[in-house]
Amino acid sequence: MDSTAGVALVTGAGSGIGRAVALELLANNYRVVLVGRRADALEQTRELAGERGVHALAVPTDVSDEHSVRALFETIAGAYGRLDLLFNNAGRGAPAVPIEDLSVADWRAVVDVNLTGMFLCAQAAIRMMKTQQPQGGRIINNGSISAYAPRPYSIAYTATKHAVAGLTKSISLDCRSYHIACGQIDIGNAATEMTERMTAGVLQADGTTRPEPRMDVAHVARAVVHMAQLPLDANVQSMTIMATNMPFVGRG
Repeated sequence: MDSTAGVALVTGAGSGIGRAVALELLANNYRVVLVGRRADALEQTRELAGERGVHALAVPTDVSDEHSVRALFETIAGAYGRLDLLFNNAGRGAPAVPIEDLSVADWRAVVDVNLTGMFLCAQAAIRMMKTQQPQGGRIINNGSISAYAPRPYSIAYTATKHAVAGLTKSISLDCRSYHIACGQIDIGNAATEMTERMTAGVLQADGTTRPEPRMDVAHVARAVVHMAQLPLDANVQSMTIMATNMPFVGRG
């Protein structure tokens, strides 16, 4: 390996949390593979990195498709020969409707990205980390505090994010002998495009609609980089980072 911090892969790097984390990793001397569905959004992330953008590789990928993920990791192997960090971030929600009105198609679309997509990327990363020299690496999964305190009308998102916790623990257990550390970050109300609607008001568990405070997404990016920079004999198994005054503790 050279003097860089290592090779990182960030899924969902074209916007929001993924973009912020990718830029922070680049600023901390990582080479970063930017993954998302839209090539133009990934290119914008690369451009926002300024001079460090030369160390970013944009690879448009559908994380829910095993063939697309396989092609992604073939690209990583060809470009860098190894992977030191996977930030498993890509995710999506479904229409906020009562459970009985949610279509099976919408349910499956969320499961495909939030759960199957994370599994496929983790599986491919594990295969690479297990065989590379020096062996090992780190996987950080983006969970959600919604897994523990659901929002109204969020069954698909909540169920998949709850499943991510099981994914994280299984990877942590099964991959210890390969020097692979796996942790999870659960994020509440980072200020991104996805949470912009919260400033106008969102549905609460008591049926009212109220604005919610948000926090700078840069705090999330720095937290992920802190987790990433630990030596492999230390691990943040789970971290919750949230806007201090958001209705999470005591929600419902």
